[in-house]
Amino acid sequence: MTQNDVVSVTIVTYDSGRFIKRCLESVLAQRYRLKEIIVIDNASTDGTSDILEQFEDRCRIYYNEENIGFAAAQNQAIALARGDWVLTLNPDVFLLPGFIRALVDGGRLDPAVGTVCGKLFTMSPAFDIPEEPVVDSTGIYFTPMLRHFDRGSQECDNGHYLHYEYVFGATAAAACYRREMINDVSINGEFFDPDFFAYREDADLAWRAQLLGWKCMYAPNARAYHVRKLRPGMRRSVPAEINMHSVKNRFLMRLKNITPSLYLRNVVPITLRDLGIMAYCLLGEQTSIKAFFLTARNLSRVLEKRRWIQARRRVDDAYIEQWFRFTPVSLPLEHQPEELEARVRAAGD
Repeated sequence: MTQNDVVSVTIVTYDSGRFIKRCLESVLAQRYRLKEIIVIDNASTDGTSDILEQFEDRCRIYYNEENIGFAAAQNQAIALARGDWVLTLNPDVFLLPGFIRALVDGGRLDPAVGTVCGKLFTMSPAFDIPEEPVVDSTGIYFTPMLRHFDRGSQECDNGHYLHYEYVFGATAAAACYRREMINDVSINGEFFDPDFFAYREDADLAWRAQLLGWKCMYAPNARAYHVRKLRPGMRRSVPAEINMHSVKNRFLMRLKNITPSLYLRNVVPITLRDLGIMAYCLLGEQTSIKAFFLTARNLSRVLEKRRWIQARRRVDDAYIEQWFRFTPVSLPLEHQPEELEARVRAAGD
């Protein structure tokens, strides 16, 4: 790895008119010279394209004729990207000026790191930054029920999450992926699984990357703000189609990635959660019943992906099992924070 890494920022928009201008302005204002910006618009109808036209001289912008979903559109952007790192970014994210620099510096600390994430804070849909900072995400973690959450979500920022740590994965709202890892874990050239369409594709990717031996690092100096539109307890405010994909993707993710030992270790909480989801769909959210039919219809393709992943697994059962806990798990780096900070400063531009 050189100290002249190019970072490709890939953004997928769909009716993102109220966010995208300020998001792009924050990317263009980054104190990191070697970057390119690629935007894929998924057939927006709210005037997003009119705003994007203002940035066509500084960004590479592509307009899809239909909404192909977040996962497929990100794959489209990544295929066009030339960077050593790819920063996937949601249009409702606002980066502080040193965000990209801090992510790349963090990734340089360990060549086994394939993903780097920073500290995201919450902000309003109007991009108003609250006086008292509230954490949105410092990486994602899994529970024994196979639920995944954003680490630190909705916690008041009181000076914690200050050290470099290994975490399970990163939210694709603002995740930086090493090109070598992208090439290594992509299945048939697809980094994110297009069967997911939207939601959980980042958790699925994090699980696959862990199985293939890639680490995810949390870099505390990379800071940004995010308008969180979907988190636990918000299902009633989310379109029915997205809720359906959420249910479908829970099962797709498991079918592809879970190892027999992990399943047996957590069979009781997994089963209880599954029964609860099925009952909820039958009694309260019938629009999500379609998820089970879609999963069954695509089963042969899903199992083919599973065979690909499991045949390339590079970590043992104990390593994977340590990540699935009811409280967030993180692993420390070998060096003390002071030494890491010195190495980051020494890396320079």
